[in-house]
Amino acid sequence: MSAATLERGLHAFKEVIDAPVASFFSSCVRCGLCAHACLFYTETGDPKYTPIHKLEPLRRVWQQEYSFWGRLTRALGLNRPVTDDMLTEWETLVYDSCTMCGRCSMICPVGNDIAYMIRKMREGMAASGHAPAGLIGATQRAVTIGSPMGVKLPALQAQIRHTEQDIGLPIPVDEVGAEYLLLLSSMEIMNFPEFIGAIAKIFKQAGVSWTISSEAFEATNSGIQIGVSDIAAELVERIVSAAEKLKVKGVISPECGHAYMAIRWEGPNLIGRPYGFRVVHILELLDELREQGRLKTTGKETQRLTYHDPCQVARRGGVVKQPRNLLNMVAEDFVEMPETGTMNWCCGAGGGVSSNERADELRLKVFNRKKQQLDAIHPDAIVSACSNCRIHLEDGLEEYGMDMPVLSLTETIAGHLAGSEQPGSKE
Repeated sequence: MSAATLERGLHAFKEVIDAPVASFFSSCVRCGLCAHACLFYTETGDPKYTPIHKLEPLRRVWQQEYSFWGRLTRALGLNRPVTDDMLTEWETLVYDSCTMCGRCSMICPVGNDIAYMIRKMREGMAASGHAPAGLIGATQRAVTIGSPMGVKLPALQAQIRHTEQDIGLPIPVDEVGAEYLLLLSSMEIMNFPEFIGAIAKIFKQAGVSWTISSEAFEATNSGIQIGVSDIAAELVERIVSAAEKLKVKGVISPECGHAYMAIRWEGPNLIGRPYGFRVVHILELLDELREQGRLKTTGKETQRLTYHDPCQVARRGGVVKQPRNLLNMVAEDFVEMPETGTMNWCCGAGGGVSSNERADELRLKVFNRKKQQLDAIHPDAIVSACSNCRIHLEDGLEEYGMDMPVLSLTETIAGHLAGSEQPGSKE
């Protein structure tokens, strides 16, 4: 790496050290509680996976640049500067062993948002060239193609045609004046296209007008995951422009936790202005329809079901009661995992970890924490509301020899719609 590249990274570190970051480092009492909230530490026992340890390069820059003692020791030549070798060593900690799930932030006794600091640190890592190849590739595809998985419009159009044939209902695209713009993740388009059909059935019954944009259908924001704010803002701006062009009143985040976080909570800050429309997670909207009496179901699942709370949906977004309200409509035997809701354990694949192939062994190892949760209640199936979680849950279950299906909550609701719009019905 060139000295210039390292300098860019150090400059980025200095730029991201805002008042919250400075206060976090100043107030950290090194109590270690965050370690016991992190599945990478609890399942490996390795001290290097302690959340606050992952921030050491950023902490060192803060100390040397903005604290009296740090400036003094630097002037005397007594401190250790951040080097390229250090960033190389820390890259795997920052990107491979942190999903930015925020559980450590929930447990910090002085209120430090460690996940926020990890995001800030990733900005410096990316600027210095220290980012995983898989995540770099996903980000490049998101910018040039519009999807981190390389899903182009023709692939979406093909899935739409298949869905329309399967369910006998139209899938609206680029309809101006619809009430809602539905966003999708590439994972849903390619791995779980049934989600699109489920939405069509539910919205038909509930009388919701909606559309998909051919110009901005992908909601996953790899710019946030890798730590490049300019790219993150560009990806948000595409969605905002599409929503404004179609004159919708609301934008629906799909079953994807990071998509929800990016468009709902980070988006306005990234682009520097408020939205002219509401943003709602699909589960929030479905629960609203339930409350209004517009979502009607019949029959219930007889198998023992549990619910996996996606980190960004529950912890960041507070969407905890809604999925349980919906599950109680269609589940005869619903049982909670230990430590659920806002304190649920991450599946291990968020924050771009699933895009990082070199982290595969580690993320499957730490799935043992989820296995422990499941072993405590012995469900027949897991329900969730994040396509990325679904994929990793399936991988983890296979790794540990657990025969258990993973279901989409939206698709499960659609499977129990009352009235004429039963699954597979034709009009």
